[in-house]
Amino acid sequence: MLTTLAALAGLALAQQTDTTVPVRAGARLEVNNFGGEIAVKTWSKSAVRIAASHSSRDRITVDASDQLVRVKSESRRGPSQVVDYEITVPAAMALALSGVYTDISVDGSQGEITAETVQGTVKVSGGAGNVSLKSVQGDVTLEKARGRIDLSSVNETIKASQISGDVSAETVNGDISLVQIESANVEANTVNGDIVYDGTIKDGGRYRFSTHDGDLRVSVPEKSNVSISVSTFDGDFSACYPVQLVGPKTKHRFSFTIGSGSARLELESFNGDIRLCRPGQLAKDRNEDKDHDQDHDQHQEEE
Repeated sequence: MLTTLAALAGLALAQQTDTTVPVRAGARLEVNNFGGEIAVKTWSKSAVRIAASHSSRDRITVDASDQLVRVKSESRRGPSQVVDYEITVPAAMALALSGVYTDISVDGSQGEITAETVQGTVKVSGGAGNVSLKSVQGDVTLEKARGRIDLSSVNETIKASQISGDVSAETVNGDISLVQIESANVEANTVNGDIVYDGTIKDGGRYRFSTHDGDLRVSVPEKSNVSISVSTFDGDFSACYPVQLVGPKTKHRFSFTIGSGSARLELESFNGDIRLCRPGQLAKDRNEDKDHDQDHDQHQEEE
């Protein structure tokens, strides 16, 4: 993705910048990078270390105050093209990371995170409070986070696992996978892609999963208390256990209740199948599908 930019930057001699600044509790880190990488990890020190690889024409500036540490680059010939940052911060520090042709990664954060890029991947392990991850042309991946989660992509997949808190995930051309989710409020939408949800269905919770061209696979415990509405124009519905329909049933829409029905679950797919499974069954199904595909490929090779 960044090959052309890297080649242009390589025309100038490579240079390293390495600086460390002390910070107070509550300070926020802000980094904007046109092209390259922003990689953030954590430590126990009350300081921020910025290590950057860049062209000799570029200059890295760090402006630090009690509330904000701002990192930016500039070049004698206009904006910097490619800078690779390796930044180490206190675990609780809030992060605001952005770029254009930029891959963003965070590991070990225990603070709020905003990460946005146009063409690049966003991969985060950790985060608490408000966690917002967005990419236009790149995968978005989040694990081990808690709080209010907002995940967005346009043309790639979204994957989240080991999450606690409200979750919103939206993409246009990509799959959405939400696994090991502890939440009473989840919404996931895609236009062209499948959605997998393997997480809690809490009493009084609200859950909505919608795709236009794709399948839905959702885990619902048999002993949960949930009212479920199903809508599919050109697809099939199936469940791993018997369900009893309630109210009027049309060709494309019906509903049923499990237990007291205190939670609400909406499932919509215009052109795809909808399947309910017990918790953990979705992973088993995926493994079986993978084994079937491998056996099929092997059979074709033998022929």
